[in-house]
Amino acid sequence: MYSPFQLAFKYLHYFFTASNGRGHGIHSPFIFQFITRVLNDKKHDEAYEKVETLRRRMMKDKTVLPVLDFGAGSLFGNGAGRTISSIADNSAKSKKYGQLLYRIVKFYKPGNILELGTSLGITTAYLAMANPNAKVITLEGANAVASVAKQNLESLKITNVELIEGNFDDTLAAVVSGLSSVDFAFIDGNHKQEPTVRYFLQLLSKINNNSILVFDDIHWSREMEAAWEVIRKHPSVRCSVDLFFMGIVFFQDVFREKQHFKIRF
Repeated sequence: MYSPFQLAFKYLHYFFTASNGRGHGIHSPFIFQFITRVLNDKKHDEAYEKVETLRRRMMKDKTVLPVLDFGAGSLFGNGAGRTISSIADNSAKSKKYGQLLYRIVKFYKPGNILELGTSLGITTAYLAMANPNAKVITLEGANAVASVAKQNLESLKITNVELIEGNFDDTLAAVVSGLSSVDFAFIDGNHKQEPTVRYFLQLLSKINNNSILVFDDIHWSREMEAAWEVIRKHPSVRCSVDLFFMGIVFFQDVFREKQHFKIRF
């Protein structure tokens, strides 16, 4: 993984080379709509406060959970146990990006949603509440963390989520096989090149023209940057959007030629 200094340097390069995030100069109607109606949608939604109230509660919880890390580790250290507050602070997606995922799901209304990496269920809640009619399947490798996530989702009265415990390597194939399509997926788990690309290829078997795949932390390490390059250059991907902390790929046939956008967010 990159050090905080390396990440800061990379972010500065991204910031000064990315499009301004207002849609100026964007000639793709699809991406212009994405920028203006999803990325820059500042309207408040009552779901935001419900999920952020949960986050604040988790941030104060000093309960220590046994955590087995199947991925590439953390900038903030690993050990046999972590407090819930530490997981909420360092592993859960921030308010900014959790609400972006909410807006993406609310706007495009995917029916089958898959999340790799439940953590405490904060992002899961955003995904599920954005489209209550969707089927959300979320995968979590750490049993103790999954248990807390279940309690959190129940506390928000969310009923459209199925949480599956176990290593993604053991659970993902069966989950994908059982779905008619993967309309939206958020991949926030094993931050290594080979498994990230492998998960992407598994998901490809069930994608369609309207599918959206979101990859977390695409500039987190050399391996994740390499994985992102493989993913965005894959022939099936028609358009990719680099938001630095997230990468989004689209399969829309409106893109007659492959396009890649780097957008400030």
